[in-house]
Amino acid sequence: MKTDKMQNTAITSFRGKYAFLSNFYEALIEYNGLRFRNNEAAFQAMKNPREAYRFTGLSAKEAKSLGKKVHLRQDWEDAKVRIMYEICLAKFSQHPKLKERLLATDNSFLEEGNDWGDIEWGVCNGYGKNRLGKILMLVRRDLQLQQVGRT
Repeated sequence: MKTDKMQNTAITSFRGKYAFLSNFYEALIEYNGLRFRNNEAAFQAMKNPREAYRFTGLSAKEAKSLGKKVHLRQDWEDAKVRIMYEICLAKFSQHPKLKERLLATDNSFLEEGNDWGDIEWGVCNGYGKNRLGKILMLVRRDLQLQQVGRT
């Protein structure tokens, strides 16, 4: 198990017990006025918001495939991290049980380890930006702060 100076433990895979952290996890979310079956569909839809309706009924795998074929919005590279944060926040805000599970990860380092070569959103063979893991840690922190503000 990996450790970090600031954290006690690391979650290095969003499978099994931690599959709920994955964007492929089936959890209906509302985002940008539409309902999606999972975060992946919502994220892929935002590549071209004018065609977002095409993603509403899709599985994560179907959405990822269609997302490779849509014409990208001009500001995609600048907007995608913010959009992913908003979608992840929507998922955990709209599903109290998933929120509890995310908060139960306490201060664990979250890393979307994978074997399919995603080094932008995750980490493969020790390399990667781990953007999804970092976003989930931000969402967790923001949800923790909301809870503190309510007590």
